[in-house]
Amino acid sequence: MTPEDFARLVAEGYNHIPVTRELFADLDTPLSCYIKVATGSYSYLLESAAQGGEKWSRYSVVGLPSSQILKVSGQQITMEVDGEVTEHTITDDPLAYIETFRQQFRYPELPDLPIYTGGLVGYFGYDTVRFVEKKLRDTDLPDTIGCPDILLMVSNDVIVFDSVEAKIHLITHISDEGTLEQAERRLDEMQSAIANPIPQSIRKPEVGPRIHEADFVSSYGEQKFKDDVERIKKYIIEGDVMQVVLSQRMSVTFESDPLHLYRALRRLNPSPYMYFMDLADFQIVSSSPEILARLDSGEVTVRPLAGTRRRGRDEEEDLAMEAELLADPKEIAEHLMLIDLGRNDIGRVCDPGTVEVSEMMVVERYAHVMHIASNVCGRVRPEVTGIDLLRATLPVGTLSGAPKVRAMEIIDELEPEKRGVFGGAVGYLSWNGNMDTAIAIRTAVIKDKKLYIQAGAGVVADSIPNLEWKETMNKARSIFTAAAMAESGLDGSMTLENRREFNKDEARGTLGVKS
Repeated sequence: MTPEDFARLVAEGYNHIPVTRELFADLDTPLSCYIKVATGSYSYLLESAAQGGEKWSRYSVVGLPSSQILKVSGQQITMEVDGEVTEHTITDDPLAYIETFRQQFRYPELPDLPIYTGGLVGYFGYDTVRFVEKKLRDTDLPDTIGCPDILLMVSNDVIVFDSVEAKIHLITHISDEGTLEQAERRLDEMQSAIANPIPQSIRKPEVGPRIHEADFVSSYGEQKFKDDVERIKKYIIEGDVMQVVLSQRMSVTFESDPLHLYRALRRLNPSPYMYFMDLADFQIVSSSPEILARLDSGEVTVRPLAGTRRRGRDEEEDLAMEAELLADPKEIAEHLMLIDLGRNDIGRVCDPGTVEVSEMMVVERYAHVMHIASNVCGRVRPEVTGIDLLRATLPVGTLSGAPKVRAMEIIDELEPEKRGVFGGAVGYLSWNGNMDTAIAIRTAVIKDKKLYIQAGAGVVADSIPNLEWKETMNKARSIFTAAAMAESGLDGSMTLENRREFNKDEARGTLGVKS
């Protein structure tokens, strides 16, 4: 960008202007770059692998520490700049506040930029739905973890890896009151930091206390969970609801660096949405298989994943498990119901006649489980924003049930604590209006040296309580194993024993979480 280009963009009314630099990208990875350049409070790493983990997707993003943070707890909004509270607002519609705030950043669409250059990055927790559905406004459920309902980082300094063209894009943003020289100095600092060595503490992690699956403690309790599955079945028989996704939270003491958990998880369970977020007081680590909603140049996509089997021990057993899954009337009925729910959700914001199912009931394999997946897409109306799309889709039916509002009322009645991050949306609202979010599943929250993992099961009329409990355990198993690997110092030989223990438990059908 030349000084003349910058002056022209300012004269056109833009106040958030990207300045970029390209580097050759054959000596660094997104993870090594994050470690060298971005580690610190309010930073993040976004990566993606195709389902099954056979190959990595084109783009990965390293988000450098942000100085401006937006937090929502109930109706209270707090803005922090450099660790100091600069604004405190009370509103009954935080989502409208967030959209107004985002629109203050007037961003030019420039050629030759990657798909993402920055934006509002973080999460919208499950309880965001209370700002949309009036019936769900009041809850006295305890907030065990104590995270904000919404947390968003204003992400201005990012490094985007393009694996197809072998490029690194260094990106910073300057306001209309800044100078091009300031932006170039910032890019110099980023480029210099990439050349730094990786700290020895990362290369050789300390070995912590051994973690076994039985060390995880369920806050729900196995018997109470099974009893509540029966209660939901009664609601279904009485015609109150068709499905409810009941979840349980498990926790364990965790003393390792949360980044080591992410390193273990990305190795064990590469997925379409992998992210590490250091949010100062707590960290989020995830390998989520499921998109919540994506908005790209007016095209919206949701992708229900419903119907689960464990992975087989070899290809022959995998194929047998797939055939069993696709022949299961309960799983098929549940999946079809959630396709309809996805169509209805995005139909609220799409042009009439544009919503379609572009992919129907394919089986996707992940490290420990396989799922039935379908793709639902449409064209949004011109005035629709990413926040409007979140209002229409959050939480998705695969994390709530159907009909949605009644299912969520039952969840409030039965589950013993607020879900928090679990079941919400993690991702970004970009400066150009696009959005990409994953469902916060296969997700760990680490706070005060405790690791929390939550998993759910879709309860329908013919559900068997013991199998629904086992489903939650199967879905959590990748986090169990990753935690064991992280506490072993990422030593594969030390971790192998833990992994064998978990596999034996699965083969025996005995699942050792304490109630």
